[in-house]
Amino acid sequence: MTAVDDISDSTEVVEMDDVPSQFFVEKHSWDGLRDIIHGSRKYSGMIINKAPHDFQFVQKHDESGPHSHRLYYLGMPYGSRENSLLYSEIPKKIRKEALLVLSWKQMLDHFQATPHHGVYSREEELLRERKRLGVFGITSYDYHAQSGLFLFQASNSLFYCRDGGHNGFIQAAPMKPVEIKTQCSGIRMDPKISPGDPSFIAFINNNDLWVTNIETAEERRLTFCHKGLNNVKEDPKSAGVATFVIQEEFDRFTGYWWSPAAPEDADGGRTLQLLYEEVDESEVEIIHVPSPALEERKADVYRYPRTGNHKHTLLKIAEIRTDPHGKIISAQNKELVLPFTKLFPGVEYIARAGWTKDGKFAWAELLDRSQQKLQLVLLPPALFIAASVDDPQWEELVEAMPEGVQPFIIYEEVTDIWINVHDIFYPFIQTTNDKITFLWVNESQTGFCHLYRITSLLQPGCQQWTREYSPADDDFKCPIEEEVALTNGEWEVLARHGSKIWVNEETKLVYFQGTNDTPLEHHLYVVSYESPGEVVKLTKPGFSHSCSVSQNFDMFISHYSNVSTPPCVHVYKLMGSDSDPLHKEPEFWASCPADYVPPEIFSFPASSGFQLYGMLYKPHNLKPGKKHPTILFVYGGPQVAIAGAPVTVWMAYDTGYTERYMDVPENNQQGYEAGSVALHVDKLPNEPNRLLILHGFLDENVHFFHTNFLVSQLIRAGKPYQLQIYPNERHSIRCPESGEHYEIMLLYFLQQHL
Repeated sequence: MTAVDDISDSTEVVEMDDVPSQFFVEKHSWDGLRDIIHGSRKYSGMIINKAPHDFQFVQKHDESGPHSHRLYYLGMPYGSRENSLLYSEIPKKIRKEALLVLSWKQMLDHFQATPHHGVYSREEELLRERKRLGVFGITSYDYHAQSGLFLFQASNSLFYCRDGGHNGFIQAAPMKPVEIKTQCSGIRMDPKISPGDPSFIAFINNNDLWVTNIETAEERRLTFCHKGLNNVKEDPKSAGVATFVIQEEFDRFTGYWWSPAAPEDADGGRTLQLLYEEVDESEVEIIHVPSPALEERKADVYRYPRTGNHKHTLLKIAEIRTDPHGKIISAQNKELVLPFTKLFPGVEYIARAGWTKDGKFAWAELLDRSQQKLQLVLLPPALFIAASVDDPQWEELVEAMPEGVQPFIIYEEVTDIWINVHDIFYPFIQTTNDKITFLWVNESQTGFCHLYRITSLLQPGCQQWTREYSPADDDFKCPIEEEVALTNGEWEVLARHGSKIWVNEETKLVYFQGTNDTPLEHHLYVVSYESPGEVVKLTKPGFSHSCSVSQNFDMFISHYSNVSTPPCVHVYKLMGSDSDPLHKEPEFWASCPADYVPPEIFSFPASSGFQLYGMLYKPHNLKPGKKHPTILFVYGGPQVAIAGAPVTVWMAYDTGYTERYMDVPENNQQGYEAGSVALHVDKLPNEPNRLLILHGFLDENVHFFHTNFLVSQLIRAGKPYQLQIYPNERHSIRCPESGEHYEIMLLYFLQQHL
């Protein structure tokens, strides 16, 4: 902790304890700080929440019309406090000298998406926590391009509307969305449209998977894992739901995936399939979070996978057969021909899953408990047979399986550190049955995350499916025919936290986001995946961009900002010769409209040799020649220290995060003890006003137990501390008044005691 004369101009470093009397700090009263924070939060909230996001380009084919695309997105209309579905028309032509500002048009007529009085169900509350959502209203939507169907969750229910597709576009007046009626009790979560038959949508209700035909209103429960009991201990199973640790530590928020294929039978009926995850948490600890504010529930009860806990997970397929009118004839659950743990021993996490574009294979990314081995697996639907059958039936079903049906491990990563799970997997349609080509990113090869084009040979094994069959390690592992790096160097392709790539198979180009120019900025780039070489940047330097590329690759939209520019959204058209698509230049096409002192960016070499970067926020009333206390975020002292929702005992935190870095407790007892601050309170200061602890009492991620145990140890050791509890808050502070109080508390503590 140091103070620097005039901060940026002097190299004289002054130790804090040497010159406390020389510090210049303008002190404010509590009410004064409250006024400052109130104004700051109002302005920053407006900037952060107003910018549109979740873009969807839809091309118009009206040759005589003035518009080339309709752009859909989520945004906060003028005068509203909640997100809604909006759209803008993108013109075919603009005047070069004009700055075209797109008008925001509302799709939905007088529609309130936030639940009455802002009361969310517990499932919605917890999902908002895991996704770190702070906005209200419609927070996501599913879209089916061919039918123009929009599906979204709002006001404790499900709704749909149509625009585009076969039915054309609405012209002016907003539409009223249609509520999807249900026989279910409780909230319906995670709704998705069937890509093969948009009459059907799926959703989760009470930890089981359901489907509804929105044309006929027929509703069907597909899985029966959850019993709906009040006793959590007796009801450990779920279907189609991402568990806490998968959401929190691996950024996967769904547990089921529609097949894109819906083959038509000879009589006109269809077969629809959903891959889903089934989880048994019988061996996962149950946590009780009591609170006087929870008058009805008295205590919240969760299953929480503390380090050392173990859950059982597997993949199944739900198969639906319909008649020509869309009526469900049958629904059947299918399981893998052998138990999941037998086919894939050592797998702890299903990190990602889905289907190839033609529905020929389901796929999954499988991760071991140490998170040092990842397998990318193809699963033919024929590998799944009717669930819970006796031995004679099982043998009949196995006998009827097509020859050569097996899992294919098409890629494997092994490292002695850990693997960061990513979102980039693009399988191409097979041109021959004996191989598959796909785009993938790998970080472990070079230490930097880069794009690769990989071809794996699908060589069938010679195993015979019997109950006793136990596969060897390499039974399903496919040889790699080719692995070509598309990018390289000491920079990264962005691949996590929902990152995407856009692949133009006609021009053999892949668009991606990365840090090729500087680690301080994210840009949109394009490279050839057929003849990789030059990586071309498409976005404006000096900013960080978050981009979406149109389906026909002629436009992209960028949501960008830098430390001195609030978020802006611009649409760009890729102009140039079709004979040289790699070097098409982005041309500014249109913009979506949308008392700040920016920080300074600085850099310095670390002892490791790497260049590190930081942002320095100077006081608004900087006095030349005066000493200013400097606070490092995250703030740990040495003069004073602040800890918000701290993990104080690593044995009590979740498996996915803790074991990734520290191994399981039995293999690293010394490390767990050394890293747990509650076991070392003797090293904390004896002076008052040196330590401030803040924690939400309802925190379901870092439980209040951590603060409770730390405070107990502090009291036992006779150590001073200050504690601020937020009785109605979880891990993220949601209530605006609580958030304001939290920020005032931090500033007041620092100005009084630093």
